[in-house]
Amino acid sequence: MSEDAIAIRTETIELGQFLKLAGLAVTGGEAKAILASGEVRVNGEPESRRGRKLRVGDVVEVGQTALRLVAANE
Repeated sequence: MSEDAIAIRTETIELGQFLKLAGLAVTGGEAKAILASGEVRVNGEPESRRGRKLRVGDVVEVGQTALRLVAANE
């Protein structure tokens, strides 16, 4: 599985917000449903908390999609 990079401008971002930023969810409700499905992993560990804080370097996997957080200036 290849990783795509998603740039964030802040030090942290909540997982629910990240799913919307990455285009995997359009609304907060959709992000919540994706998390409830059990398909989301953060750094290889299952994650269901919408408020989970992500940092640069974290890898979020949803199904066969892997996304690495990078700083916006990289």
